[in-house]
Amino acid sequence: MPSGYIIANVSVTDPVRYEEYKKWSTEALKAHNAEICVRGGNTQVMEGDWQPERMVIAKFPSFEAAKAFYDSAEYLKARQAREGAAIMRLVVVEGL
Repeated sequence: MPSGYIIANVSVTDPVRYEEYKKWSTEALKAHNAEICVRGGNTQVMEGDWQPERMVIAKFPSFEAAKAFYDSAEYLKARQAREGAAIMRLVVVEGL
């Protein structure tokens, strides 16, 4: 079964409030057996006009598991904590 990935580009607008989101999102990721591949760190655009900010890539056992994580009660708590603290651009991608 192909893995599922959540790929997010986050623009943090309130770093103090964003810490609360990070706490709850970490707990939600653990509860859904996600493997964190990228969380923050340096980025360098090699082509195009994309200007990524804080990048996050999480691997899940399947595409369906990644979607279930996003819709879960655990992650809903994190999303609520993130309100007003960041602008999130997030996709779910089916892997190989």
